[in-house]
Formats: sequence, C-alpha cells, structure tokens
Amino acid sequence: MAASPSVNGAAIEPESIEDQGIELSVTRLQRLIQEFLTAYLREKSRETVGTYRRSLNEFERWFVRGKGTCRFRTEDIEDYKTYLMEERGLHQVSVSTYLTAVRRLCQFLVDAGLLQENPAKAVKGNRRPVSHSRKFLSEEYIAQLLATMDQAGDSSDEIAKRDRAIVYAMLFAGLSEIEIVRCNVQDLEQTLLGWYLRIQGKGHTIKDQQVPIDPPVMDALRLYLDTRGRITPESPLFVSHGHRSDGQRLNTRSVRSRINHHLEQSGIKRRGITPHSLTHTAALIWLNDGLSIEDVKQRMRHGTLDTTMIYFRQQGKLAGEAAGQ
Repeated sequence: MAASPSVNGAAIEPESIEDQGIELSVTRLQRLIQEFLTAYLREKSRETVGTYRRSLNEFERWFVRGKGTCRFRTEDIEDYKTYLMEERGLHQVSVSTYLTAVRRLCQFLVDAGLLQENPAKAVKGNRRPVSHSRKFLSEEYIAQLLATMDQAGDSSDEIAKRDRAIVYAMLFAGLSEIEIVRCNVQDLEQTLLGWYLRIQGKGHTIKDQQVPIDPPVMDALRLYLDTRGRITPESPLFVSHGHRSDGQRLNTRSVRSRINHHLEQSGIKRRGITPHSLTHTAALIWLNDGLSIEDVKQRMRHGTLDTTMIYFRQQGKLAGEAAGQ
C-alpha cells in the first residue's frame, strides 16, 4: 500500500487527483492553506508568512464565492486574476503579490501529490511599475525637513535626537521602518572600511545583510546613544522614551507616526510623500553623488537591477520641485 504524500513531514490526504485539476471543499482548502503556512513556509519570517496569509485570505473568499467552480486549473487562476483586477480594482503590484501566494500554494499541492502540475505558473503577474507610487524628497524638502527638526525641542532632548537619528538612517543609509526597529546596539560594527550596520531585512529571518553607515549618520546615532546613559549590546538601537514605555523597542507604527509628525511640522507632507519616501530618496542621493548603479543596488538590497533602474531614471529630478509634488 502506497504511503500518503507529505510535504516537509506534514501528511497530506488527497481527495482526488485528476489531470484537469482537483475538487476541494472549503474546509479542505482551509486546512491545506494552514498546512502550507506552517510547514511549507516554516523557515520564512513572521512578516513573510503574514503576507501570504493575508493574500490567501482573499483567494479563500473568492473560492467560497465560486461555490466549487474553482478546480485549480489554469483557467481558474486566470479567473481569479481577472477578479483581482476588475472587481477588486487592486493595484498591479498587489495583484502580483496575491498571484505569487497562489502560485506557491499550488506548488505545495503539486509537491503533496494533489496536482500533477502547477496551474498558476502560466498565469503571469502584472508588470512592475516603472516608477514608484510614493514620491521622494527634493533637495529643498530635505533641507527643510532637517532644519525644522534641528530647531524643534531642546538640543539635549533624547526624543529629538532619536528622531533625527532615525531620519538620517532612512535618508542617508536607506533603512526601512522594519529594519530600524529590528536593530540592536551590537549590530553597529566598525571595520577598517568604516562603520556598518547588520540588518534583518523584510522577508529575512536573520541579520544577514550589512549596510554602510556614512559619517553623518554615525554622528547622529552617537549623539542619540549618548543621551541614553548605560546601554548593553543587546539593547534596541531605537527605543521609546514615553512614560509608560520608556526603554522599550520602538515598533513600526511608532516610527511611522514620528516621521509623519516631522513631515507635517516641516510643511512638506502631501499626497505621495510618506515615511518610506525617505528610504526611496536615499537611492537618488547616492546616484546624485556619483555612486554606480551596482553600488546603489547593493546598498538598497535590491533583488534585481531593474528595481534600481527605476531610481536611475529619476535621479535628475532630485534638485527640482517635481520630486516632492
């Protein structure tokens, strides 16, 4: 008697295996999705699993609405893509993300012996945009933001110095919100080539990447750390200084709120300018300073050169008003 198929040790009980797809009940689909998230993605970060979970929630709702019409054939996945684009009206990036989750789920079903081939492979996601939906900051706006922050609060105010260090880390080191909140003091390392910060990027489970920390960013970090008194290597690099949460690690919501506050105070907050705009701006600053595309790709931790080329096409706008408007 043949053994039941399994994936990563998780037993899978097939209901039917056919050349033209598979019939699944809603309950069975829900159980398979859970097995996919816990077994197939067990080495992925919590954030990555959460992204797949949210994406597959949409697929599950669509599956239920179809009342059994979806049998995991290519034509069914095409119908799902049409639903995402036309009925849900999702942005092309979101559509691609949702289809990636379904593609991985289908591969899980193939590996488990429930499907003979992955029906989602033939369904391509939408092309990535050639420009970012979030705008970046012009040179004028950068100067305006930094000047406003320097004028705000007492020069010894630990919150003001923390926020300034965060802004510098985003603008001039290209760090994202999640990378900032994950950093510890011991992740700062000095080498013969200068200072570096070990980071755990989005979708990563360990701190396996290094970001160069240029002197202006390091100076801002030192000024902030000096206000905190005694700290240990395991201490978070950025902490809350509120009465109830003093010393606790900042979360991404807090970082986002503080950056938005300073964008508004400096008068540059408008549609398209978000905290993540600071991270986008870092790439343009480096290109404007003469760094090669390959160097910028490495600093920004881009997966492909195509992503870096989006910034390359916009580098001439850094000095103009169009960047922030």
